[in-house]
This record gives sequence, C-alpha cells and structure tokens, in this order.
Amino acid sequence: MIIGSGARHPMTLFDSGFSESRELLPGDGSMVYHPGFLTPDDCNELMAGLLDEVPWEERPITVFGRTVMQPRLTCWFGDVSYSYSGITLKPRPWSKRLAGLKSALEEFTGRQFNSVLANLYRHGQDSMGWHADDEPELGPEPFIASISVGQTRRFRIRHRDTKETVAIDLESGSLVIMSGLSQQCWKHEVPKSQRVTEPRINLTFRYVYQTS
Repeated sequence: MIIGSGARHPMTLFDSGFSESRELLPGDGSMVYHPGFLTPDDCNELMAGLLDEVPWEERPITVFGRTVMQPRLTCWFGDVSYSYSGITLKPRPWSKRLAGLKSALEEFTGRQFNSVLANLYRHGQDSMGWHADDEPELGPEPFIASISVGQTRRFRIRHRDTKETVAIDLESGSLVIMSGLSQQCWKHEVPKSQRVTEPRINLTFRYVYQTS
C-alpha cells in the first residue's frame, strides 16, 4: 500500500479532484471540503486493509441520560485516551497505514495529530446523530481532519442558534477539515439512509490535550 509504505511521497496521494476544495460554512467557523484527497486505488486499499485489520467494536453510549448501543462500529488509535458520551477510549497503537496517513495530513495542514477515531458504517442503518466534537480535551477551537472512504454518505451541518442547515455528500477519498468556531457554533450528523447498502469508513484525526 502507498500510505505508510515509503514507496511514494505522501503528497502524491492527492487526486486531480483535489483542486475543487470549498468552504461549507457561511460563517462562525470553518469546514473545508477537499474531494479527491486520496486516489481511488488508495481508497480501495485503505478500505480493505482497515476492514481486515481494525478490531472494530460496538460500544454503549449515554445520550440524554439514556444508555444505547452506538449505531456503528468504532476503534480509537493514538497516544492518549479520549472520553465522550459517557465512555472512555483507551488508545490502540498506530498501524502502519494510519501512521502514514497521519504524516500526510500533518504535512498538508501544518498541524499535529496524536489520535484518530475510526468509524465503520456497515450499511445505511448505521449513523451518527447530531453532535459537536467539543470535549474540553480538544481545546477551545478543535482542529479535526476527517477522511471518508467507501460508500458515499450524506453529511449534514446545523447552526446551533439559527438552525441553518448545510448538506453535502461525502465521496470516497474526500477530506473535511473542521476548525475555528465550527464545533462551538455548529453540530453535524450522518443520517440513516435506506438507499445505502455498502460500508463506509470515516477517520477523524485530532489532537487531544492531556488534562490533569
């Protein structure tokens, strides 16, 4: 595989569609969509490798005081633990694939990442409800790089106050960079879909600060 193999410079992962980047938010933060961040071949190889290698888990979470099972599978990799929705994730060591992808993202963004949450949406009934990645461990203005491979899924963003909503279909190989006030002012979701039958993997790279 190209990612992490040393066979090519990480920047050559980017496909020709990468030049079509665009801002998704009208204000109050930034979410920039980069289609074609990974080439189709790298998407296929990354998807197959992660499906085979990652020890996917279904975990209970607490939502509005009620404990339910997450409607997707997850795994946490990196250097630090992370807590959200009433659960604490202990990190698994970086795999060669994920470490290579982390390096490519750090070079492109100029930011550092020490962890990644992997989400596996097995079919259209797997989803992510409205939420913001605004845990204190992520800092006042979290910087998150989110990569999608596999089935295209709808991504919806809603302003906390005005309720203005933005929607986009996240294609395989695309990257969304969330920064600034995006987590303070907006929530986002991946809704269920009857039309979706194939799996999607989403990787959200972030920097988690140690708290005392």
